[in-house]
Amino acid sequence: MSSEYLLCSIFRSSKRTEMYLYVKKGTELDSLPEPLMKQFGDMSLVMDLLLREERPLARADVKKVMAMIQEQGFYLQMPPAEQEPSLMPRHDNA
Repeated sequence: MSSEYLLCSIFRSSKRTEMYLYVKKGTELDSLPEPLMKQFGDMSLVMDLLLREERPLARADVKKVMAMIQEQGFYLQMPPAEQEPSLMPRHDNA
């Protein structure tokens, strides 16, 4: 089934650290929305990857990534949020 597997290309953003763009391999990048391309900046190919529903990704839900690529032609992975204050180490001066 084509929905269980998807060969994609992953690009790194020149504008924001840890921002990645997933597209179906072979996608013409100039066909992507202009606002997305302005936000993303220059692209560097990180890798081509076979996405499979049973193989999780480190920072994204693989099923959501695959669905977004099928529906809108891309998936934009934003940088991780800053640490929650409650998770930051305490510094006691006492």
